[in-house]
Amino acid sequence: MDSKFRVETLSATDNPQTTIWAAMHQDYSEGFVFDEPVKPSEQDCGLLTVKHLLKGGRGHYGPLEHAQIAFNVGWFPHSVMQQARTHRVGISFDVQSFRYTGRRIIQAAKGKLPLEEVFYLRPAGNYTDRKGKKYAYSLQQRGLDLNHCRAAAHRYSELLDHGYAEEHARSILPFDTRQHFVVSFSMRSLMHFLDLRAKLDAQLEIQQLCELMWPAFYKWSPEIASWYGENRLHKARLSP
Repeated sequence: MDSKFRVETLSATDNPQTTIWAAMHQDYSEGFVFDEPVKPSEQDCGLLTVKHLLKGGRGHYGPLEHAQIAFNVGWFPHSVMQQARTHRVGISFDVQSFRYTGRRIIQAAKGKLPLEEVFYLRPAGNYTDRKGKKYAYSLQQRGLDLNHCRAAAHRYSELLDHGYAEEHARSILPFDTRQHFVVSFSMRSLMHFLDLRAKLDAQLEIQQLCELMWPAFYKWSPEIASWYGENRLHKARLSP
């Protein structure tokens, strides 16, 4: 995994499993759930949610939408953002603009910032495409690609010096310029995202994004995440 990739939790619903249990419980309770004198613990709420909502593939995922989590994601290539926003039901994004954040590219062009702080290239090594074809990405080829990134950064800087608008100058940048973003999920949409993007034939970089999100999901909601990890993670069983 690229050492610069980073995911931090900005905010998350307190006691998410209790919130989900309350929503589920209210569906079939005569009384007002908030007023019930005794409520299960957060752990028991998670176990009850798994038992009555998730086991057996019933597909009644609505109560999971009441728990929300937001991540700050950093230094991922633009292609990850392009894939992530494709499946955005219940997901919100705010993404670093290439119109207003070109200073880092100029700094890289001038050698004041490491080139790979701004541009992403896969490590040299052996790879397989989605059709199973194997190929090698050599250090020599990677060096040529880094030179291409360097030249593009210099050209970007020159265009700005000549008065070009940022949105015009950015068109010559490598596609996988690194990008930060904020993304928020309901628990249901987080599971759906992991269903799609943690599967083993997904693009490597977005699989790595899922790997960094997974510990935060488990810490936030251990009983539900445990069930998800055992039954759905990497299996591409798409949620409703």
